[in-house]
Amino acid sequence: MRRARYSTRVRSFLRRPVHWLLAFVPVSVALGEREDVPAALTFACAALAILPLAALVVRATEQIAERAGSAVGGLLNATFGNAPELIIAFVALRAGEIDLVKGSIVGAILGNLLFVLGLSFLLGGLRQHEQVYNPAGARVQSSIMMLAAISMIVPSIFHNFITPETAHLEQRLNVAVAVVLLGAYALSLVFMLKTHPDYFAVSSEEEHSVTGETWSPALATGVLVGTSVVLAVVSEVLVGSVGETAQALGMSRIFVGVIVLALVGGAAESLAAVAMARKNKIDLTVGIAIGSSIQIALFVAPVLVLSSYLVAPRPLNLVMGNAGAAIMFFPVLIQAMIAGDGHSNWFKGVQLLCVYVLFALFCYYLPDQLATPPVHP
Repeated sequence: MRRARYSTRVRSFLRRPVHWLLAFVPVSVALGEREDVPAALTFACAALAILPLAALVVRATEQIAERAGSAVGGLLNATFGNAPELIIAFVALRAGEIDLVKGSIVGAILGNLLFVLGLSFLLGGLRQHEQVYNPAGARVQSSIMMLAAISMIVPSIFHNFITPETAHLEQRLNVAVAVVLLGAYALSLVFMLKTHPDYFAVSSEEEHSVTGETWSPALATGVLVGTSVVLAVVSEVLVGSVGETAQALGMSRIFVGVIVLALVGGAAESLAAVAMARKNKIDLTVGIAIGSSIQIALFVAPVLVLSSYLVAPRPLNLVMGNAGAAIMFFPVLIQAMIAGDGHSNWFKGVQLLCVYVLFALFCYYLPDQLATPPVHP
């Protein structure tokens, strides 16, 4: 009986093509130990290995959240939904890749608001003439994202007035901004899960539940912990090969951080958002795309800022420079304009994707020395 149950689980596991990419985990680790292997090959294998690991982290989180009830489950999803991005950024932070971490933060928000939402609107709109979702929740989430965008712009503006003698004031400002963002994140959870959940209500047929086999709490917790550890190991390989890969392929480091790492780390949630749109569950799509951006901006970014004082060679700040501030602000503004009315169609998706491609081209051709603001001693 137990053997039959185990065999069923294995077949169910292998039925998902994304799990086949787990074969790249030992390959990427082995390549990371060798110096005679092209860095681009190591980077590609590590990126492919992260895709199934990220999917397992997201699925394990959903399994735990499903058993914890709606309120606690929402909190767990909000906290661990971006675990892959947080792990990759933390590994890069420990390695001293400060600019790469900043790029991944901006890129995750850019990707969710423009690429994920745009692709979902496009593919969902090809099946449905028009898709309707709750505009109240979308507008609230857009206003939260505007707060996040302003929080990135304020330190960047302040940086222009700093001299080497007043550099300590900039550090204090960034810590204060991080604390404010964490406070806003906590209050946003209270607002969405406790006091005003009706703003984010979806129709009964769209209620989200875990599909496929249900895991036991022990299995879900074990998968979450074990996969997170393996993800951290593979992330070290990925981060370690970024510099040589960018140089070999002629890409700027900002392009790798803003576009490549962001797409790899958020692949699991991106696929989930697109799948929901294809099933005409557009409320869930909007919740995943914009909600994930909120978590990155209000939770992941300030946590990285505060933890950098413990693990990084130098503290991480939220100074993104003129390029980073523009990449943060304009997608938030455009998403609010396009997605705030509660209606979506394929052409709205095309508009969002076009803006994403324009920013990707901007990052690709932007020299690293122009993207990085000067560091005061």
